[in-house]
Amino acid sequence: MAEPAAVVYVAAGAATLAAALLPRLLGRAPVSMPMVFLAVGACAFAAIGPLPAPDPRVHGSVTLHLAELCVIISLMGAGLALGRPVGLRRWGTTWRLLGITMPLTILAVAVLGWAVLGLGAAAALLVAAAIAPTDPVLATEVQVGEPTEEPEQDGDEVRFSLTSEAGLNDGLAFPFTYAAVAVSVAGLAPGGWLGHWLAVDVVWRLVAGVVVGLAAGWLLRKLFFAAPSERFRLAEHAEGFVALAATFLAYGAAEVVEGYGFVAVFVCALTIRAGERSHGYHRVLHQYVEQVERMLTVLVIFLLGGAAATGLLAGTTWREVLVALLVLVVVRPLTSVVALAGSDAGPRERAAIAVFGVRGVGSVFYVAYGLEAGDFVVGDQVWRVVALVIIGSIVLHGVSATPVMRRLDRIRDGSRA
Repeated sequence: MAEPAAVVYVAAGAATLAAALLPRLLGRAPVSMPMVFLAVGACAFAAIGPLPAPDPRVHGSVTLHLAELCVIISLMGAGLALGRPVGLRRWGTTWRLLGITMPLTILAVAVLGWAVLGLGAAAALLVAAAIAPTDPVLATEVQVGEPTEEPEQDGDEVRFSLTSEAGLNDGLAFPFTYAAVAVSVAGLAPGGWLGHWLAVDVVWRLVAGVVVGLAAGWLLRKLFFAAPSERFRLAEHAEGFVALAATFLAYGAAEVVEGYGFVAVFVCALTIRAGERSHGYHRVLHQYVEQVERMLTVLVIFLLGGAAATGLLAGTTWREVLVALLVLVVVRPLTSVVALAGSDAGPRERAAIAVFGVRGVGSVFYVAYGLEAGDFVVGDQVWRVVALVIIGSIVLHGVSATPVMRRLDRIRDGSRA
């Protein structure tokens, strides 16, 4: 019988090759790459005996750091792709999604967790915080593509809004995760945690993340485009791997000062893109990040499929399935409709933005983080609910994203003709 390590190497090679080929083979078919690898992972771990079960409940630390790496890489890619300057009006749809949709989603999911699932306050809030952020990793079909030479035309309103929302709300979910952890340890009474939470987890960590991201982005773009010596002007040498350096520097520096690293990475990427917006080097950086992101995504989704097939969903109840469905087809659409009422986006665009709130690897990270940092006794149930939402999102949005976005593109192109 083949050794497990040999099987793993073969599977890794086949998966990496498939990650390169599938986007071209699938073309416009209503099937996404995450759907394929989710199914492959489930089949592989169910059929191949030597493979150990990739249970995130057992391998919490590995799950946490793998998801963390995948998210920060994808945040760098999302920020580099956005060429539209930040502004109240230009980013109006994004601010609505962050300021209205996200808090309403957290409130609605927390209520569902308490009333339908019977979770305590801390566990219900953790589920809500984990599910609230949309994902920059699995939503490639509905996000802005690679940087263009015409940044003002950089993606339609649907793709721009979903990309910018995912880039920011992955970091903005952290305060609510910290709140869930605090409640699990100190209890629901606000006297034991509210003051520290507001001062540190909300104000300090957010401000530190933004400031570090701006500083890192400003320094790096000076190095890329305006270094005194051409030898250090990396944009002239098309070194794409330095996108990883930017990612790790921004994230690490923010974490050192106890800021939100997710926020810092995205802000850093936006700041780099703001220098020489139409420069071709942004495309080089983005392409490198996209390739790394695709490999990590394949691994995470493959393992999620394996976990689902080997016990993660064991004991699932109809109430948990119901909550997952409500999150995907009721909570996200309704809260987004409320947020986007009266916005500049057209009715079709508002509908697409409301529906395509993809959940994914960011939710894995927050569950793993919350359960490791807090004192929860219902970790299995929390994992089941969040896994159901992610799997449901992969399938539902994977089937619908390509045809819906293709139709919107045809309508938009026809109106311009």
